[in-house]
Amino acid sequence: AADIPCAAYRSGWNNPRIEWKFQKGSSLVLFYYGGELTEPYKNRVRFSPTTIHFSVVTREDTGKYICEVVGDGSQIAKSEVNLIVQGAAAPRPPSPLLPCAALLSQPLAELVP
Repeated sequence: AADIPCAAYRSGWNNPRIEWKFQKGSSLVLFYYGGELTEPYKNRVRFSPTTIHFSVVTREDTGKYICEVVGDGSQIAKSEVNLIVQGAAAPRPPSPLLPCAALLSQPLAELVP
């Protein structure tokens, strides 16, 4: 789990619009906009005006998180947090698939109509 604060949030601003962006290398992804989390974050991130909370983080989440707050008087504030996720990747569950040879109990020619 991880909490990323939005230091740009100002409680005195009326009706602030809050946007979160995620930057990894040269790509910039809109993360939270218009009151909605974007995919693939919807099922594992909770939003509040001052923080985003990841219930689960992976190494793919490593990067820069940019919080931009725009007030109704055209004030703009921005903060950035670099998140570095370290550690081994979670083990993959075993595959439930069996090798094809184990599934064939009769010659292939008899199975094809």
